[in-house]
Amino acid sequence: MQSMREATAESAVTLTEQAVMRLRRDVTLGVFEPGKKLKLDELQALYGYSSSPLREALSKLSQEGLIRADERKGFRVADISRTDLEDITRMRLMLDVQALQSAMRCGDDEWEAAIVAAHYKLDKLERSLPEGPVVLDEGWSEAHQEFHLALLAACDSPRLLQWCAHLFDQAERYRQFSARHRKTNRRKSSEHKRLMDAVVRRDLATASELLSEHIASTQRNVLLALSL
Repeated sequence: MQSMREATAESAVTLTEQAVMRLRRDVTLGVFEPGKKLKLDELQALYGYSSSPLREALSKLSQEGLIRADERKGFRVADISRTDLEDITRMRLMLDVQALQSAMRCGDDEWEAAIVAAHYKLDKLERSLPEGPVVLDEGWSEAHQEFHLALLAACDSPRLLQWCAHLFDQAERYRQFSARHRKTNRRKSSEHKRLMDAVVRRDLATASELLSEHIASTQRNVLLALSL
């Protein structure tokens, strides 16, 4: 079911952009399983869009790495694998840390305030959730993304920010997979608080180290789930 926020956002964008938003969300949240064939007629029935915006959306998401395109077989959700996860993690460790360092050098008071607000929202939401993997809550996942992108928002390279956003979505599929198979709960509030504090006080070395560990911990948890 769509949230009011999504409905409001969709009203201001084209049909293709709407289709991209909804498909991206459902792929990253695991609504469509890895490797699932995405048939146009089924997507039309599910979302209510015509074939044209759906084809464009599928093509765009294939460029982002969430979907695989095959001229003979159409479109499928990208598979999940240890090799792919390691590649995503390696790229995030390079690009996200670089973007964060740029943001910390360029960010102003409004950027800091946006980070604090995003963390407050994320922490408050996490505290309100029942026991269980918080990442499986769609509202938490959205707030989690907002927090991480807020950290990078002052980066002076639009392309770098775009790549980081795409990689975040690719990693989100793995976080969802890990949470669905995890036997123990994992809450992240303390990690996010330490990261926020280091960023706001412009401690470049500590913030870089904390973000790197945060990204690496996702890989460790997913690899554990993959081995089950």
